[in-house]
Amino acid sequence: MKICRFNDDRLGIVQDNQVYDITAIRDQVLRGQSTDGWADPVIAHLPELVKLIGDVRKLRDPVPLASVRLLSPVKRPSKLVAAPTNYRAHISEMQKVSANNTVRRSPDIGEAGMFLKATSALIGPSEGIRLRFPERRNDHEVELALVIGKTANQVGQENALDYVAGYCIGLDITLRGPEDRSFRKSIDTYAVLGPWLVTADEIPDPDNLQLKLGVNNELHQDANTKDMVYSIRRLIEFSSAFYTLHPGDVIYTGTPSGVAPIRPGDTLIAEIEKIGRMEVAVKSA
Repeated sequence: MKICRFNDDRLGIVQDNQVYDITAIRDQVLRGQSTDGWADPVIAHLPELVKLIGDVRKLRDPVPLASVRLLSPVKRPSKLVAAPTNYRAHISEMQKVSANNTVRRSPDIGEAGMFLKATSALIGPSEGIRLRFPERRNDHEVELALVIGKTANQVGQENALDYVAGYCIGLDITLRGPEDRSFRKSIDTYAVLGPWLVTADEIPDPDNLQLKLGVNNELHQDANTKDMVYSIRRLIEFSSAFYTLHPGDVIYTGTPSGVAPIRPGDTLIAEIEKIGRMEVAVKSA
C-alpha cells in the first residue's frame, strides 16, 4: 500500500496514478487515541488505519496524482537518523573530494557512527529544495529511507525488520565545508522524503533494491542497496543501540557514488525499485 500526505495535510492512498482521500478514516482512528509524545500519531496507529481502509477501490472520487501537492509522508518524526559512508564506492569518491576541498574526510560507518539531521529540514517532493550558500558546493544524495513503525530499543538484527512501517525515497542534501556534518545537512529543506510511504509488506527484501538519481535527465547515481556496507537490519540494530527509535522516526540509509553539485533551476529525478519516482525542484533560498 502506498500512503501519501498531500495538499493541506490530507492523507491518501495512491493507486493507478490516482489518490484516494482517507483523511476521514485517519481522523476516526486517531480520535480519542493517546500516543507517546515522541511518536508520529499516524505511523503509530498505521495497523489500525490499514485495517479500516480495506479495498481502496471501494473508496469514492479519487483525484489524479498529478493534481496534488505531495508532502513528506511522515509529518512529525522525533528524529531523522542518517548513515554516512555506507557504500564503498561513495567512500572512495569522497576521499577524492576531501583531498581537493576544505571537506572533512568521513571514516567508515562503523567508526563514524550515525548522525542526525534536524527534523525542521524535512519536506516533501512538491515543496522543493531551497539552496543556501550558493557560492559553496551543495550536493544531492539519493537514499533508501525507512520509517520506524513501533518503538525500537536495542533491537537485534534477527527481528529488526519487524520494526519497519515502510519505505520511502530520501534525498540527503549536503552543503560541503568544514563545519560539523549534522550542521551542514540540517539546513531547511535539505531532507526530502517521499513521494509516499510504501508499507513494509510490499518490500520483503529492502537489501536488494535498485536506486537512481538524475539531474535534468542526466543520470548521476545508479546502484543497488545490496552494495551497502551496513544492511537495513544492521542499521536498525546499530541505531537502536544508541537511540530509542519511535514510530515515525526515519533512517536515511546512505548514498552510493555519483553525488554532484546542484544549482537553482535543476530538477532532481529520484527512483527506487518497488517504491516509485519523484521529481524535486531546486530553488534559491
